[in-house]
Amino acid sequence: MPYHWPYDSFPDARDFKGTSRCSCSLCVFASKRDLLLAIARRPRLAALHAEVEHARGDSFRPDWHITDLIEASRRPTAPDPGIVLPDDGPDMDLLERQIRTALQQPPRKAVHLAARRQIVCDGCT
Repeated sequence: MPYHWPYDSFPDARDFKGTSRCSCSLCVFASKRDLLLAIARRPRLAALHAEVEHARGDSFRPDWHITDLIEASRRPTAPDPGIVLPDDGPDMDLLERQIRTALQQPPRKAVHLAARRQIVCDGCT
């Protein structure tokens, strides 16, 4: 795959202070650092994930709730996102409407993960 700016703090920085790998934004396979960067870079998308998590009583991953990761991304110890994407285009508006419509329907699977809530480490404050 050709070089892409998410590896950097902002487009064309070439400083490799971004994500460790190029993947979907808020990828469930990402490292914690990469998730904190993605959340800080795309707060509207992260908030939408939190809305789904809250409505369904599920968790982003078995070991992390998105709401805890959002909180951790705001701490001074979190990685600097370098850039924040507004996600204010028609594609994001459509995604938001589609998700909210889907949340009106009953879940398609039983939720078992919510009972296994984990605490995100805050760096031993």
